[in-house]
Order: sequence, then C-alpha cells, then structure tokens
Amino acid sequence: MFENVRLSLQGILSHKIRSFLTMLGIIIGIAAIIAIVSIIEGTKETIKKNLIGAGNNTVQIRLMQGDYAYEPGYMQGGENVRVIADSYKDRIKALDEVERCTLYRQREYVDNFYYKNKSLQGITLLGIDADYLETAGLDVAQGVAFSEKQHKEFTKVALIDENVARSTFDGEDPVGKIIDISGEPFTVVGVVTKRSGFEPTINSVEDYYTYNKTSGGQVLIPTEDWSICFQYDEPQHCIIQAKNTDSMTTAGKKAADILNENVRVNTASSETEDSAEAAAEFAMMKLEYKSESLLEQAKALQDLSQSTNKMLIWIASISLLVGGIGVMNIMLVSVTERTREIGLKKALGARKRTILSQFLTEASVLTSIGGLIGVLTGIGLASIIANLLETPVAISGKAVAISVAFSIVVGIVFGLLPSIKASNLNPIDALRYE
Repeated sequence: MFENVRLSLQGILSHKIRSFLTMLGIIIGIAAIIAIVSIIEGTKETIKKNLIGAGNNTVQIRLMQGDYAYEPGYMQGGENVRVIADSYKDRIKALDEVERCTLYRQREYVDNFYYKNKSLQGITLLGIDADYLETAGLDVAQGVAFSEKQHKEFTKVALIDENVARSTFDGEDPVGKIIDISGEPFTVVGVVTKRSGFEPTINSVEDYYTYNKTSGGQVLIPTEDWSICFQYDEPQHCIIQAKNTDSMTTAGKKAADILNENVRVNTASSETEDSAEAAAEFAMMKLEYKSESLLEQAKALQDLSQSTNKMLIWIASISLLVGGIGVMNIMLVSVTERTREIGLKKALGARKRTILSQFLTEASVLTSIGGLIGVLTGIGLASIIANLLETPVAISGKAVAISVAFSIVVGIVFGLLPSIKASNLNPIDALRYE
C-alpha cells in the first residue's frame, strides 16, 4: 500500500502541470462547496441572532388583541384581564424551561410627557418589577437601579435608556433631573443600557421598523407607581428567560398558557351573534397572551436559506463531476503511456489485483491532494467573501471532512475504469506495444 502511494506521488510530481490541471476541477468544486457551506452557517447564525437577540434567550409574552399588542387607553376590553398575582409568576418560574421571569406594564403612547418645557415624543413607558433589569438583559450605566424601598413606597423615581438621555438632556448628566409624566414629577436615578453590544442587521425599511419599535427610547418606573400616573392598574406583560435557546418556544407557550388563565373570556358576542362577520369581529377583539415565536421564525428563515443554498451546492458539485471525468481521462492516458511497464510487471508475476490497486491508489492520491488544496482554497475564499460582504463565516468541520472523503470517492469511482483496463492488459501485447 505504502509502495503504491510512493509510486503515485512520484508519478504526480513527474508531471506537475498535467497533474495540477487534472486536479483543478476537484479543487474548484471542493472550494466552492466549502465556501458556500461556511457562508450558509454564518448566515444561519446571523438570522438567529437578529431574531432572537444577543443570546440571552429571552421571550416576550404580550397581551394581544387580535394581531396587535394591547394598548391601554386606545383599546377596549382591558377590564377582562385581572392583575397578575405573584402566584402566577411563581408558577412560571417553576417551569423546567424557565430561568427567570418578570412582569411589566407598557404604554407606547403617553400624553403629557415633559422635561422642563420640552415635550417628549415617541417614548415608551414601562412599569417594571424588581426582576426586570436582570431578565431583560439591562445594566445601569449611570446612577443606580431602583432599591427595594423605591419599588414599594411610591417614591416616584425613573430610569431612562441611552436614547432618552441623548435626545432629551443634550449632554447634561440626567441623574437627579425631574421629568413630568402625566402631571407627576419623577426623579431620574439612572441610565440603563443593553448588556450586549448586539446590533441587528438593517437591510430595509421593514427591518428598521422591526428592530426599532422603541426608537424614541424608554422610560422605566416601578410598576407600583403606575397607578400614580394612570389612576388604575393596567394589564401586565411578561418576559421570561429560557434556560437555553432550544427551549425558548416551549417555555414561551407554557408561560402564555398560565397567564391566559388570568383572562376572563367574554362569550356574550359569540352567543348573541351568529354571522361570520360578527365571529371575525369577536376574534379580533379577543384578549389573550401570546409568546413571540422568534425561534420558529429563525428556523423558518434558516430552512428557507438552507434550501436555497442546497441548489448552489448541487451546482458547485457539477465541477466535481467535471473534475472526476478529467481524472478518468488522465488515468486512461497514463495507462496508455505505461502499457510496456504494465506488461513487464505482469511478465514478472504481478497479479491483476496488484495492477488494479496501483492505479486506483494513484487516482485516489491525485484527487485527495486536490481535495485538500480545495479545502484550503475554500476556507480562504469564504473569508474573502465574508470580508467583502461584511457577513460572518463559520467553517464547518463536518463539511471539510465530507469534502475530503468525497474527493477520495471521486478518485476511486473515476479511476476504476482505467484501473480495470490496466489490470486486464495481455502481458505479451503490452510488451510489444510501441
């Protein structure tokens, strides 16, 4: 075996240009496949990160009315949703898939929001509990977080995010400043920022609005202070942190089921109206908690991306077929050139199996070298494409191993016919060959 490999390398090195041209189809095919697979893996991670976030495995469970998040003051039916008791939160935290849980209130549109004489527009107001910052992945960049006392004693304090700090205070230190929320003064005690530096990829207007739902910024107050601003407690939303990415969807659905036990079902409309239009209108008005199926969205986009790129892999594989035909052609030429050598070996007692093994080994070594060069070329090509397109790249060890193995198989399959031809040569005719 080792002698066959040595002879194969000797034959390849004695015809360097011919051998390289023979390997070229294999090199191009393997390089294309490695590059495509690497870009696919990187793209899948980007899709996952853009949809799921910075890897903190959080899932939002929002109170929805039809296809829209319930907005107090603009939508009806909030009286059917009771305030979520701590017992519900404890049940969610006890789920096997859940690491943390927080309840919060939210208003996208707040009237009478001021700093001094400046009206604050497009700001989302959140009423948060003590677990919100940790669960949502927020850190306090300036000032301090709410204390336990501030959560309980209606002290009218607020946290703001970096967007509000930048757009409202014009470089001033916001800590200690007073903002007016619905006629009530709140003291800013800190500025919060996202724990991760994750930035989603924005490629279109739709992407901008998807990832910038709160582009005006956020102001956070203790949830206990909510009734100070709005005179009554409003329905809450929920954020959970799953123990791992794969359990996000399951955790979100289980938490939503628990929260929906707290929603009173109004069946009056369905009992008094029989028309399809009335039923559709009732469905649109129905309040229920729904979890974001971000992991399912990510998987759907990844599957779409993967199915599209599988076609590219098949196209790239055509060059491997071309390369295999080139190997077969050059091996047939080699058999013709070495006819007298084959005849001499047979005359000295070499068996058909020995001749077959020698030529198969030579074809396999030729394609294996081409495969290794193709892998290195593919890795370099993937890195270049990633830098040019500013996309991540993830080299797949599995793809590398399969590519090298496939190149050896190509050598065996396409080297089989020339090897059989060589082993079947008549030694007398071979020795007389000119």
